[in-house]
Amino acid sequence: MRKIILASASPRRKELLKLLDIDFDIIVSTCEEVFDEELSVYENLKNIAYSKAYDVFKDNGDNLVIGADTIVYLEGRVLLKPKDKDDARGMIKSLSGKTHSVISGISVITKEKSLKTAVETKVTFKELNDEEIEGYINTNEPYDKAGGYAVQGIAGKFISKIEGDYFNVVGLSISTLYDMLKEFR
Repeated sequence: MRKIILASASPRRKELLKLLDIDFDIIVSTCEEVFDEELSVYENLKNIAYSKAYDVFKDNGDNLVIGADTIVYLEGRVLLKPKDKDDARGMIKSLSGKTHSVISGISVITKEKSLKTAVETKVTFKELNDEEIEGYINTNEPYDKAGGYAVQGIAGKFISKIEGDYFNVVGLSISTLYDMLKEFR
């Protein structure tokens, strides 16, 4: 019987995948995330998601493996996970009062075939003052999330509008993944 494996250490992706009511295992990918400046953000994310899935698939070839990667994209800049407090402060300040994109690459691999796609959601932040930003970066929330915020956490109060898939902003578009998994039945 083929198992489903999530190639991710993200606790958010684990919780989101549970919403699809499927049994799965987790094996964390150890591949390096390489961003190719020659490719679009979408192609990069699809390729990174594929690389993560393939990294796990190569040792688990009888199974179905899911890989994903998410970034925040603002005014031509990719915002990854903040390195430290100053980085988090700069990210939240740059998001304040603006609309940005949250883009995720998703890949599904089996012996028979592989699929990969990218999903984009637009998120608008309210205008934030320095006190709000400092209060937020003094929590532990910003430091393991692309763009330095969690829509489902404390930072949810800073968001005035979401256009697209909410779950994509959390870390995995379960609607898109559900449609992809139907292709493997």
